[in-house]
Amino acid sequence: MERCVERCVERRVELTGRVAVITGAGSGFGREFARLGAARGMRLVLADIDDTALDAIVSELRDAGSEVVGVRTDVSSEPAMQALADATMARFGTVHLLFNNAGVGSGGLVWESTPADWAWVLGVNLWSVIHGIRIFTPLMLAHGEPGHIVNTASAAGLISAPNMGIYNVSKHAVVALSETLYQDLRAVNAQIGASVLCPAFVPTGISTSHRNRPRGLRNDTPPTSSMLAAQAASVAAVAAGRISAVEVAAMTFEAIAERRFYVVPHAKILGLVQQRLSDVTTLANPSPLFGMSPQG
Repeated sequence: MERCVERCVERRVELTGRVAVITGAGSGFGREFARLGAARGMRLVLADIDDTALDAIVSELRDAGSEVVGVRTDVSSEPAMQALADATMARFGTVHLLFNNAGVGSGGLVWESTPADWAWVLGVNLWSVIHGIRIFTPLMLAHGEPGHIVNTASAAGLISAPNMGIYNVSKHAVVALSETLYQDLRAVNAQIGASVLCPAFVPTGISTSHRNRPRGLRNDTPPTSSMLAAQAASVAAVAAGRISAVEVAAMTFEAIAERRFYVVPHAKILGLVQQRLSDVTTLANPSPLFGMSPQG
């Protein structure tokens, strides 16, 4: 059985003419996944909650000669994700690659986060991936051809920095979900690979993702000082990112070609990951991150 599993996993995913579904396709990594997929001759279904951004990338790729469909999608909604799948099957009749990429950011001391904060971030960052896996994986298994699923997590899914509680929880969950997906696909000898993307700070629109926060999940009270500090730190760190979304997209496509699971564009973060794992295996208290020391 092991030899069969290895043989199935090693089969390369042919991209030309294949169908890819990309969430969060209006900006950041999603937009670059779409551009790179189009350049490689893929047929695309692009999803985003921002109509303007979605229309812009769809028009850009159509004008360049690509076959592309845009579907406005609230990825936190199971019916909306099912509608995305239905639209994909109606247009193309199949799907080979799935990029569960949509994401939002939020910060602040973990006890100060509101139920609305939790519902918004977990809805987009985690439930969208759950919906994507549950709805699209059976469609990909049904055609029996090689395929691949990429789940966008974060370096925050590998370490736990302070003042980022909800975001950390959502991304750790995506890493765990992705690892389980990888193992489950192997267990059934699927020809579908899986990768989890864990970048650190990259110049994208995530630091202003609150622009698309639903009215029903907005807070009635002003942000706390810790939330404001987290927002300011996010804006500064994202703007200072030295690896671009274009580069991250290229690294991700390389991982798909190589059937490689972990995609960590910022190699320096691995030292902090190793320290965390050392803390776990030695039963040590969590080490300070980013040069921080205890207050008081």
